[in-house]
Amino acid sequence: MARCMVWICYIVMAIVGSSLIGATEGARAFFVFGDSLVDNGNNNFLATTARADAPPYGIDYPTRRPTGRFSNGLNIPDFISQALGAEPTLPYLDPELNGDRLLVGANFASAGIGILNDTGIQFVNIIRIYRQLQYFEEYQQRVSALIGSEEAQRLVNGALVLITLGGNDFVNNYYLIPYSARSRQYNLPDYVRYLISEYKKVLRRLYDIGARRVLVTGTGPLGCVPAELAQRSRNGECATDLQEAAALFNPQLVQIIGQLNSEIGSNIFIGANTQQMSNNFITNPTAYGFVTSKVACCGQGPYNGIGLCTVLSNLCPNRDAYAFWDPFHPSERANSIIVQQILSGTTEYMYPFNLSTALALDSMKN
Repeated sequence: MARCMVWICYIVMAIVGSSLIGATEGARAFFVFGDSLVDNGNNNFLATTARADAPPYGIDYPTRRPTGRFSNGLNIPDFISQALGAEPTLPYLDPELNGDRLLVGANFASAGIGILNDTGIQFVNIIRIYRQLQYFEEYQQRVSALIGSEEAQRLVNGALVLITLGGNDFVNNYYLIPYSARSRQYNLPDYVRYLISEYKKVLRRLYDIGARRVLVTGTGPLGCVPAELAQRSRNGECATDLQEAAALFNPQLVQIIGQLNSEIGSNIFIGANTQQMSNNFITNPTAYGFVTSKVACCGQGPYNGIGLCTVLSNLCPNRDAYAFWDPFHPSERANSIIVQQILSGTTEYMYPFNLSTALALDSMKN
């Protein structure tokens, strides 16, 4: 594990070795849907500007090379894969995802996308969420040809699914430019309700095509990322409009998770309050070993929050000291802290229970 905090390593190894995960006969499959927070390289295979395929991205990844992850090293799905005792999932568009490697799962995420189809249109060629779901159905056909339809259904039903959406619907849509089309169409509360209603359709579709254990993360602290501080902040305070958007969105996401679970009659979906998880180290970075939660490690301009992270950017020497890697994305160590909360956090962070509890319940069924 590249540049992993020792205590995080020990905790993850302990969980992997415990009966909570129960990975005795091989790890369960893992599927990932969403945006740049969880994309591990699909956009490398697309003609789009939303890419992380050049240095210094990946500087702390085991290969020391960029992988398409918007991180200096590992991202959230990588840490979850480690907790499952599994190898990282490959991007679905990667030609190497074939044969037995399909049985590990797949990552369908694509940087720049949102819940809505008009989110991220400036990036042109990205895999919008319903296309990701179509790829998931295509994946199941490929696995059926490999191991038979009954075993393929068992693999998919028994898998863990992670989905991360919503942030771009604000940053790269509603607030992208003053008086955007969506901001003229909706006031903020109505826009959030619209997003949530559309997200519920996405989650229900995931269930309908086989997902039976789905981890749903909320948005992060949208107004506190270095990019927004650089554009909107005078004294380093978080942007209030984006923080209000996140504060409206995340509780309503928990509500639809509860509604879906009630409609289905089982706690299929579990919610992760990633805004609150991130707020902890944003408001008190030194308590988590960070030097700063305002300045990105890689970037330029105020708070290193302007433009992209490139070889010409300012680059901090110690990535572990920074909560943010680039103007929008957490550092590898921040990702590890978020995943630890996902695994073992209280109901303040996880609804209706944390991931370790969910996995323990699943192992009892098998």
